[in-house]
Amino acid sequence: MLLSVRSLLFRADEVPFIMKVYNLACERNHRFEGWFASEEDFLSQSAGRQIICPVCDSLKVGKLPSAPHLNLSAAKSNPAGGDAGLSSAAVAQFQQRLQDVVRHVMENTEDVGAGFAEEARRIHYKEVPGHGIRGIASAEQCEELAEEGIDVFHLPLSIPPKRSLQ
Repeated sequence: MLLSVRSLLFRADEVPFIMKVYNLACERNHRFEGWFASEEDFLSQSAGRQIICPVCDSLKVGKLPSAPHLNLSAAKSNPAGGDAGLSSAAVAQFQQRLQDVVRHVMENTEDVGAGFAEEARRIHYKEVPGHGIRGIASAEQCEELAEEGIDVFHLPLSIPPKRSLQ
């Protein structure tokens, strides 16, 4: 069964969250994503040494250069021009929901590692019974899967954590 991640994260009566997603890397060049309510939120957490590499626990984490992405559909949904900033409670709620989704995926799927694309095809073409999987695939492999009609979702966690998700 395919679920919209949006349906897992938000109730219908909630306003969508506007988040900044940064590409981050630690001193050992482990790359991962960080989701923040604002640039100020990132700077505050960075200064407070609250951003930790999920692979090696390094506290020396920096932002990588990336192309900007503007979510203009969220701006259209707020025609009154209200405050786009989020309270710390809203950010904490979003982070908790995201963490719950990640935990659910980790607990209810099989880790097939680098064999993800091959196993996804085997499931799609009914060579094996359908079951939830997770693993690693290159951007090219994901594009090929999409061309074959196989939906994949990039979990906002580039490398499985070496410790449990709080």
